[in-house]
Amino acid sequence: MHTIDISSLDLHRPVNGQFQIQPLPYDKTMLTPAISGETLSYHHDKHYAGYVNKLNELFDNDEFQTFKGLSLEEIILNAPQSVLTNQAGQILNHELYFEQFLSPDYASEPSSALADAIINQYGSIDSFKSEFENKGVALFGSGWVWLSSDADGTLYITQEKDASNPISKGLRPLLTFDVWEHAYYLDYQNRRASHLDALWSILNWRLINTRYIH
Repeated sequence: MHTIDISSLDLHRPVNGQFQIQPLPYDKTMLTPAISGETLSYHHDKHYAGYVNKLNELFDNDEFQTFKGLSLEEIILNAPQSVLTNQAGQILNHELYFEQFLSPDYASEPSSALADAIINQYGSIDSFKSEFENKGVALFGSGWVWLSSDADGTLYITQEKDASNPISKGLRPLLTFDVWEHAYYLDYQNRRASHLDALWSILNWRLINTRYIH
C-alpha cells in the first residue's frame, strides 16, 4: 500500500484558532425517510456541535496549546492519542459524513474512475455495497465503516472504532456510514442493517467521485 500525502487532502482548518460548526448543506427534512429530520437535529446540532465546542475548549489547556491552529487532519496524525484526537476525529468524521448526502448536483451512482475501481476490486457495485454493509453491521460497538483509497487508487473498506479515521492508516477517506447508535436509533432502534441499507438512496456519488484522486 502506498500511503497518501496529507498535503493532497482538502484539510479542515480552524478560523482564527477556532473550529466552526459547519451547517448542513441541505434542509433537515430532505433525507427522509432514510434519515429523519429529528435524527439529523440530534446528530448535527447536539452530537457534532458538541464535539466542535469541546475541541475549542480543549485549546485553553496548556497541554494542547501546541496544536492550536492545526487542521483536524494534522491534529489526528500528530497529537498523542487523547481526548484532543478523539474530538478532532469525530468532527472530521461527521463533516465528511454530513456533506456526502443529497445536494443540487446529486448523482445516485459512482461514475468514471471510481466506478471502474469498485467493479475491478469487488466484481460489481452491488457486491461492493453488500460487503460495505456487512462490515458496518459486524463492527462491534461504536464506530464507522469507510471506503478509502491509497495513493495508487486501490480501494479499502475499513472498520474504524470510536473516533478513528482512515487517514491514520495513510488512506484517503471517500465515503462513510456512521454506526454509532445516535446516528440511527431514533429511526431504526437496533436495526443497524436496515439503516445502512437505506443510506445508499441518499448518497451523492458526484461528490464522492471528486474525493477519489489517484
